[in-house]
Amino acid sequence: MSIAAILLFFIVYSTIRIFMAKWYFVGEHGYLTPLYSPCLSDSCVKGSSHFGTPFGKFPAWLPLGLAAFPIVAGFRVTCYYYRKSGYRSLWLSPQACAVQEPHKKYSGETRFPLIFMNSHRYFFYLAAVILLINVWDALHAFKGTDGGFGIGLGSLIIVVNVIALAGYTASCHACRHVMGGRLKHFSKHPVRYKMWTLISKLNTRHGTFAMTSLFTVILTDAYIMAVSANWFSDLRIFN
Repeated sequence: MSIAAILLFFIVYSTIRIFMAKWYFVGEHGYLTPLYSPCLSDSCVKGSSHFGTPFGKFPAWLPLGLAAFPIVAGFRVTCYYYRKSGYRSLWLSPQACAVQEPHKKYSGETRFPLIFMNSHRYFFYLAAVILLINVWDALHAFKGTDGGFGIGLGSLIIVVNVIALAGYTASCHACRHVMGGRLKHFSKHPVRYKMWTLISKLNTRHGTFAMTSLFTVILTDAYIMAVSANWFSDLRIFN
């Protein structure tokens, strides 16, 4: 139940933030919140579009983080780790062991809406691309006040968030399957076997990465929002 409550809080928070359309970029230091990355519209604040603006201007009701948010949300919703909590707390299937389900007929993940869960592996591929974009954003976060190299508290927070997201993505069951799940002879694929072994070790901590990365995303966004809104200044460590 606690996991479902945390997920609900994250959904509410992120939904509110992506529709605010402000306080998502600190141009002076190159900080871009992950909730708005990549920002591909002409409506984005100048300097926040690291990959151009192919979509032109967005109407006010359309979130600027439209390119990535559905992918990230789909990856989280279909995640194996979250399914237990989601099925029991939200879908009530099952509510608990030896407790009758409210559904008249059990169809598992073969019919709508749970059949959507089978798309997790495809969301993984897209989420991996978003992770690379987050890494690129992190590189932009080391911008000094004079335009050169600099480090601030925001830079470190963004890097920590990218590490947490990388751990969550790399420890994913779908990632483990891609690396070696369909291999019949590990001896013939030594590199993939080593990758599969490493990811298998990470996979045991998938739940930890899943919950940690939720909080790091919120922390990163909240910090950038506060600095962008001039609630306080970024703590500079170098330049």
